[in-house]
Amino acid sequence: MSVRTRTNHKSLPLTPSHGNSAGRGPVAIDMTEQNRVIRQNAYGGPEHISLESEAVPSPGAGEALVRVHAAGLNPVDWKIAAYPAAAEAFGVPVPGGYGHDFAGVVAAVGDGVSEVAIGDRVVGGAGGAAVADYTVLPAAALTVVPDAVPLAVAATLPIAGRTAVAAIGRLGLGPDDTVLIGGAAGGVGILATQLAVQTGAAVVATASPANHDFLRGLGALPVTYGEGLADRVRGVLTGPLTAAADLQGTEAAQAALDLGVAPGRITLIAGGPLPGTLPTGGGDAPEGALGRLLDEVAAGRIRVDVEADYPIERTAEAVSRLREGHVRGKLVILTGAE
Repeated sequence: MSVRTRTNHKSLPLTPSHGNSAGRGPVAIDMTEQNRVIRQNAYGGPEHISLESEAVPSPGAGEALVRVHAAGLNPVDWKIAAYPAAAEAFGVPVPGGYGHDFAGVVAAVGDGVSEVAIGDRVVGGAGGAAVADYTVLPAAALTVVPDAVPLAVAATLPIAGRTAVAAIGRLGLGPDDTVLIGGAAGGVGILATQLAVQTGAAVVATASPANHDFLRGLGALPVTYGEGLADRVRGVLTGPLTAAADLQGTEAAQAALDLGVAPGRITLIAGGPLPGTLPTGGGDAPEGALGRLLDEVAAGRIRVDVEADYPIERTAEAVSRLREGHVRGKLVILTGAE
């Protein structure tokens, strides 16, 4: 990963905070400070990633400047970087910045901002601008993070959390259901498994054998993915399979169809569509879903698993690990801010 510096300095006006949360004050910013940003300089892999330095941006009207503490990586991040069609679909230019999910502290606000105040701990999504020391986005797009939730944990939730909420919520699960979850040890899958267990449904979860004990600890019955999945699921059932959420391709969805699940009770978030099933994404999550999920994490009712964290200087290494697959939970980039 190369390192480059841009020298376009500019001053950063600080708008005084209004309505700060108790115990929080203004965040001091050195006017000569530079903003380290990760950039993807060409379509392809992490060999095209560089760490660059540019001026700290200023928030405009309705915007907030956030001092990023952590950025959570998602598979879609490297796919945007690798494939023009994905970059176009998500509106993230290449060459450009990197990542979507982040958490940090509000450092400045523009005119007319009432949703957050300087010093607030927040989480949000900034397409192509998350892996940096500072990022600017509409204040209305931020969610305040409970004090009990570490920012590195909060940074894993914007995409994965909303997607898990949507994938399980659309199934309308209850105690009479048995649901199959495909890809249950991934970033979305761990959350979806716990949300499904909370409904009272019996949960059958696919993963590699190395993650079976972990999934048992979440209240699920694990089975190994791969050829013959339908037979393995059938072997652990004590009643009919009634629903499925496939979070990694279509293998689990197809197994559910083979086992008699109605297509309208199968959600998919990746892979090609299957007739009658429900393609689902984070955009299908109800308003306020991220805040409610953060409250669940703060109360200890939902756990988040971070496989590893990396300093911003090692972002290319983290992306390489993400592209390899089989990550349990999430990978997080840390900027070094406290």
